[in-house]
Amino acid sequence: MIKTDFLVIGSGIAGLSYALKVAQRHPDKKVLVITKSRADETNTKYAQGGIAGVTDFEHDSYDKHIQDTLIAGDGLCNPHTVEIVVREGPERIQEIIEWGTRFDKDPDGDYKLGKEGGHSEFRILHHKDVTGKEIERALLDTVGKQKNIEVVKHWFVLDLITQHHLGYLVTKSTPDIECYGVYALDHQTNKIVTIISKITLLATGGNGQAYRTTTNPKIATGDGVAMVYRAKGRIENMEFIQFHPTALYEPGVSPSFLITEAVRGDGGILRNDKGEAFMEKYDPRKDLAPRDIVARAIDSEMKKAGTEHVFLDCRHMDQVKFVEHFPNIYQKCKSIGIDVAANMIPVAPAAHYSCGGIKVDEWGHTSIRNLYACGECSSTGLHGANRLASNSLLEALVFSHRCYLDSIKAVGELKFKDGVPEWNAEGTMEPQEMILITQSLKELQLLMSDYVGIVRTNTRLQRASKRLDLLHEEIESLYETTAVSPQLCEVRNLITVGYLIVKEASFRKESRGLHYNTDYTGKSEILQNIVL
Repeated sequence: MIKTDFLVIGSGIAGLSYALKVAQRHPDKKVLVITKSRADETNTKYAQGGIAGVTDFEHDSYDKHIQDTLIAGDGLCNPHTVEIVVREGPERIQEIIEWGTRFDKDPDGDYKLGKEGGHSEFRILHHKDVTGKEIERALLDTVGKQKNIEVVKHWFVLDLITQHHLGYLVTKSTPDIECYGVYALDHQTNKIVTIISKITLLATGGNGQAYRTTTNPKIATGDGVAMVYRAKGRIENMEFIQFHPTALYEPGVSPSFLITEAVRGDGGILRNDKGEAFMEKYDPRKDLAPRDIVARAIDSEMKKAGTEHVFLDCRHMDQVKFVEHFPNIYQKCKSIGIDVAANMIPVAPAAHYSCGGIKVDEWGHTSIRNLYACGECSSTGLHGANRLASNSLLEALVFSHRCYLDSIKAVGELKFKDGVPEWNAEGTMEPQEMILITQSLKELQLLMSDYVGIVRTNTRLQRASKRLDLLHEEIESLYETTAVSPQLCEVRNLITVGYLIVKEASFRKESRGLHYNTDYTGKSEILQNIVL
């Protein structure tokens, strides 16, 4: 059994910035960061475009950024949350610069600012086309110098420990559910460790692996959302899955390589199989419309032509600047025989970001006491029905800071919970056939992509629900009778996430933002967040 004052699950921008702040504020207290893969293998690492923030007050303003966010969110943003993130964001960005993050500058020393879909001004700070990787590097370097932070790699968190594990009946209506820590599987020893903590922060990232085609790495399996739901915590707005409009089309390759929205911000044009620029048919903002509109437009063009992709035309762009700003995109395209100066880039939408998640308040509290959540696994109210490009890294910084401010006040009054039992694996055995796990994952990804993708119908959602019920039954039977493994737990978590997406999509009797149901082409007059 391990005891720690602060337990952080996840090593992306949200988890590491929180860990760093609580460790510096309380050098006498222990901070434990758990990650199920390498320390840098996070969704943060794969963020290309940049981080949105108002820094050029001559041309930009907080009010403009707030308005852009509200418009993209299609009526479901929490205006108070939007104002918090936009106004507090620049100070949080300055902190990661002080921790060593290097954003691109022009020869005069001013930051180069990009523009992406849905933004009215140039406000995206970036490091070439690998902004997330640069932020992750700076954070890991700084965390490594902090003596009271321990980063444990290749540990998979199985479940949150609550009153349920002490023998009490816990339901959705149970008041004051408390988190006492987690059970985690050490990959290397294959032993299950009990970790008792005063404060637990979930920063577990997204769930893109629920879909067949995604820009998310293999680790994005919705673990935090699934664990909170099993612990009877509140989840909201899971129907709003953002599909990035322009992932590089490579059949059979997963995850898909992202072609950042900043390419269109610099002048890239979407064209169909006939070479026609088509976005003007769908939105006056053309190629810089918000992601939900662009993704649906591409989906429509692909269905009309019976093709599996459209094209992103960069041939007319300044190629020297293209290579300077997007070196990794240039090299990736070159590696598969595409010269961006002479050839158009084949692109198609891919699951990219979950706008919903674990419901939290303005200080990152979940509905479970002593449990915080921030980053993509959380639902703060910032994104509403559709995330504005490059707001996610900003949200992670602002809310990790707010979780830090609140939890350092609470930790002094908390004690470690006594009497927590060890993990009970009695009656289980090693799985005899891994095909039972891998096939369940393939079935889940296929049904989610075909029935719960960019465009939905009631019939598709009903079919998805029935098939998910069967998958759930099969995987729970396997979970009860076999020893746990990361592969089994990830599929179990993804099936839970799939259920939540379908359930909340079925409850939404309208088309709004990222949820587009052809049986409800209009919007309801009642604005509501759907909570489970």
